Amino acid sequence: MDVNQYLEVFIEESKEHLQSCNERLLDLEKNPEDMSIVNDIFRSAHTLKGMSATMGYEDLASLTHQMENVLDAIRNNKLHVTPDLLDIVFLAVDDLEAMVLSIADGGDGKRDVSEVVSKLKQIEKGETTAQLSSKAEVAAAVAEVDLGTIITSKIEYDEFESTVIQQSKEQGFEVFEITVSLREDCLLKAARVYMVFEVLEKIGEVIKSNPPVDQLEEEQFDQEFTVTIVSKDQLDDIKLKVMKVSEVDSVEIHPVILEIDRESQVSSGTLVEEEPKKGQKEDTYLPEQTQKKKQASPAKQQVNKTIRVNIERLDILLNLFEELVIDRGRLEQISNELKNQELHETVEKMSRITGDLQNIILNMRMVPVETVFNRFPRMVRQLARDLGKKINLEIIGADTELDRTVIDEIGDPLVHLIRNALDHGVETPEVRKANGKSEEGTVVLKAYHSGNHVFIEIEDDGAGINKDKVLTKALKNGIVNEQTAAALTDKEVYELILASGFSTAEKISDISGRGVGLDVVKNTIESLGGSVTIDSKLGKGSIFSIQLPLTLSIISVMLVEIEKEKFAIPLSSIIETAIVKKEDILNAHNQRVIDFRGKVVPLLFLKDIFEVPCQETEDHFYSVVIVRKGDKMAGLVVDSFIGQQEVVLKSLGNYLTNVFAISGATILGDGQVALIVDCNALIK
Repeated sequence: MDVNQYLEVFIEESKEHLQSCNERLLDLEKNPEDMSIVNDIFRSAHTLKGMSATMGYEDLASLTHQMENVLDAIRNNKLHVTPDLLDIVFLAVDDLEAMVLSIADGGDGKRDVSEVVSKLKQIEKGETTAQLSSKAEVAAAVAEVDLGTIITSKIEYDEFESTVIQQSKEQGFEVFEITVSLREDCLLKAARVYMVFEVLEKIGEVIKSNPPVDQLEEEQFDQEFTVTIVSKDQLDDIKLKVMKVSEVDSVEIHPVILEIDRESQVSSGTLVEEEPKKGQKEDTYLPEQTQKKKQASPAKQQVNKTIRVNIERLDILLNLFEELVIDRGRLEQISNELKNQELHETVEKMSRITGDLQNIILNMRMVPVETVFNRFPRMVRQLARDLGKKINLEIIGADTELDRTVIDEIGDPLVHLIRNALDHGVETPEVRKANGKSEEGTVVLKAYHSGNHVFIEIEDDGAGINKDKVLTKALKNGIVNEQTAAALTDKEVYELILASGFSTAEKISDISGRGVGLDVVKNTIESLGGSVTIDSKLGKGSIFSIQLPLTLSIISVMLVEIEKEKFAIPLSSIIETAIVKKEDILNAHNQRVIDFRGKVVPLLFLKDIFEVPCQETEDHFYSVVIVRKGDKMAGLVVDSFIGQQEVVLKSLGNYLTNVFAISGATILGDGQVALIVDCNALIK
């Protein structure tokens, strides 16, 4: 049977089952006596095991089978749910996720899971975590006595690999494990790995690596990797040749020592009994959707209501539609110039149809933020344990949808903000109790729509931000001077923590970062056309609010003209347009300003900022576009307003990435290029 046709279905359903396992395990930790939760996890594991076995992913099936045994023992009251037991089951789920991701990336799904399998087997026998660690210490001591100076193997070998090693030794070859450490400042790790493999393949044959080759190519490792090689060269010669590769920091090399005794291999987890066994009919599965196809006869088979489409095809579709939007603008302009009624009516109808088409295409690219939010409950659980805090994570509005491009980028900023809330925001149970709070802190992750934007908020009921401490640090780091600091509002003080290099941490922490601060979050969000605001009350908690555009590709703009050049200002930043008399312009702190509805708003002359060549003229009236970013406003002075239009946002390319206050460009209906103004940069 050709299983490749079912591969996509297998990957998608495996991810769903593993996500279900993660969520239900968190529920089980809160309700350890609830057998219905255990049954749900067992069903997901059982289905995943069957699917994996049918698709030929034996490592996946074997690990899931062992996890299933532990769950079955819980169902039959042979084992009780404890945090330590759940820790090991969570580790197993992590390994399963890594295997499925490997398969999704075109790998074989193989992974060294002997340690987790061994722990699961010992738990199944009723051994506690304390006994497991005790046995591990004894085993390590025995290994040290027996092996003397021989270093413990960093790679586990299956039966086939063990046979190859044994036969190579019998034929007079040596088998070495080589651990290569790259320098910390190594930029192209994959290239160095390739060069090391090239050297080794000239001296012998590489039979295994840890991590596997596909992970090494993708740079999915820290600075160290281990390779097993069969060769007739001497140990010192091999080491010398590998050390000649540039950016290699150190090389450890030692002979491979194998235990031939099969029983000892089974107990250590290097050999796992094949599962599922013959005769177990229930263990022969295809993915759920495939089972349904097999059960239904061709005559009765129902047509699927949904199909899976590769995201690259959607990107191509959007690019083609963007070209259509540009041509639509051109047709509208020609229609207005010719003043032909029939042409005008046809163009209007085309505009309505393309508008509907645009909504459909953009909605096809929309993805629920749930895909990002789902990873956080597990992360918060682990962080709370590491920090010794009690934390309840509430997720609201996970079905809110965002453009896939935005979804891909917001994961890391949200991780940083949540880690920050847990580490610096929420206090320890003892401190909370002393302050009259409940011992359990609450972190709320909320998403909702508002106009053409999506807001994501991270709120905690922790200690809040100490305004004085932030100001003191900002003054010390030279971020603000004393004169500016005195005029700052509370919100502006809080937002100083987003400045580059700012951190109030007393010591560097692995939880919320390495003292780098939150400027990375701010830069990422602003690169997506969004913004971050902070509100806080000392002793009550903080709210970090992220504002993001619904989509990044097609935006509504106000077209303006400066001399003969056209610029586009995003409507999302504009409050209103105005005509200002020359005598209404005032001066304050060497800055031209106007009084806009009782607020002093600085004026920025775009022809000066963008250095547009122009003749000096004495104007009595100025055309001004009032724009806003958060609480700050500015008036952009232009020569004239052209009107509103939907345009396609195009990148300026790699050569023009650092152009000040320009976020991209668009092609107008007459073929001219209009630059899109970045209002955030101007106000900043």
